[in-house]
Amino acid sequence: MQLSDLIALEDKYQLLTYKKFPLDVVKGKGKYVYDSEGREYLDLYGGHAVVSIGHCHPKLVKAIQDQAEKLIFYSNAVYSPIRAELSKLLVEIAPQGTGAVFFSNSGAEANETALKIARKFTGRTEVISMENSFHGRTVGALSVTGAKKYRDSVKPLLDCKFAKFGDLESVRNLISDRTAAVMVEVIQSLAGVYVAGEGYYRELYRLCKEKGALLIFDEVQTMPGRTGAMFACNHWEVTPDLITTAKGIAGGVPMGVTFVKEEIAKTISYGEQGSTFGGGQLACAASKATLEVLLEEKLVENAQAVGEYARKVISEVPGVKEVRGLGLLIGVETPLPGGEVQKKLLSQGILVGTSDHPNTVRLLPPLTIGKADIDRFTDGLRKIL
Repeated sequence: MQLSDLIALEDKYQLLTYKKFPLDVVKGKGKYVYDSEGREYLDLYGGHAVVSIGHCHPKLVKAIQDQAEKLIFYSNAVYSPIRAELSKLLVEIAPQGTGAVFFSNSGAEANETALKIARKFTGRTEVISMENSFHGRTVGALSVTGAKKYRDSVKPLLDCKFAKFGDLESVRNLISDRTAAVMVEVIQSLAGVYVAGEGYYRELYRLCKEKGALLIFDEVQTMPGRTGAMFACNHWEVTPDLITTAKGIAGGVPMGVTFVKEEIAKTISYGEQGSTFGGGQLACAASKATLEVLLEEKLVENAQAVGEYARKVISEVPGVKEVRGLGLLIGVETPLPGGEVQKKLLSQGILVGTSDHPNTVRLLPPLTIGKADIDRFTDGLRKIL
C-alpha cells in the first residue's frame, strides 16, 4: 500500500487524534524505527516517552511471548503470580513508605485514581494543580490540567484551582482546609519541558503536610528512569503521598500505575478501586521485563550521563536559545518554529517531538541511546540553524 493510500485510509476511519508524521512505521529495533520502504530513523521521540528500553528488546519480546502462550488475561477476580511479582518489585523500587500499587491502563486513569483516593482519604473535594500542566484527556484528568486549550472545549469540569508552577507562594495563597490534594506534573513536558527549582518540591511537601492535604506527583513521563533517577522525586528527596506513572512502565504495552503510601493504602476497602484490564498478565509480564532490563543494563544511570552530555553539547549549538530538562527528558528551544525543526530533522532521518511552546522540540528517546546519537542530533540541528 502506498503511503498516500494508507494516510487516506487511516484518516477516513480513525477519529482524529494527533497531527501525525507523514510517515508509516512498520518495524522497530533498539533506537531505530523503519518505514515500509525500509528507511531507518533514529527515534528520539520514543513513541512519546513510551519506548523506555528500546524497540523490541529481546527480553521484553520473550517475556510477552512466554506469557501469551500461558495466559494472556484474567482479571483481578483471581490471584496471579506475575501480578504479585510485579507488585512486589514496584513497591521495592519505589520511595520509602510506599505501601501498595494500583494497576490501570494509562496515565489519565492513574491520575484519576490518585485524585479519587485523595478525596476519600481527606474527606475534602478541592484540588490545586499548576498552570500549563497536562494530566490526561478524561474529564477528571482534564479538570486538573492547567493547559487551557485542552480544557475549554469540555467545560464544566470538576472543581480545581491553578497555581503558578514553581511558585510556592502561589500555592500558599490557594491552599486551605478544603484542599484534598496538590497535584504536580513534576516536569511540565508538553508545556515545553520546565523544571521547578529544587527547593520548590520540598517546600511544597511541607506545605501540604501543614495543611493536611495530600501531595500527588504525576510522573507519567518521568518514571521509570527517564530523568536519571528511577523516580524524579528521588532528585529532590521528597516522597509524595501518591505517585502516578504510565508511558514507559511496560516498554510499550499499555499500563498505568498509582503508587500509594502505606498509611493511605491501609484505608482502601474492597470495591473502592477497580479496573477490568488493569494488572492483566500480559501487561504485567511486559512491565516486569522492562524494569529488569532497566536495572540490569543500568539504563537509569545511562539516562543521567547521556542526558547531562546532551544538555551541554546541545546548548553549544549556535542559535539554540535554551536547553531544559533532566536526564533524557529534554526541551530544546530555538528561534525557529518547533514544527519546522521537526520536519527538517525528519528529512535527515531523526524523529523528535514538538510541544505547546511554539519554538521548543522535545527529546523523549529510549534510555538506551548513547552520546553518538546526541552528536548526530546536534549535527542535524546545526544544519538547520
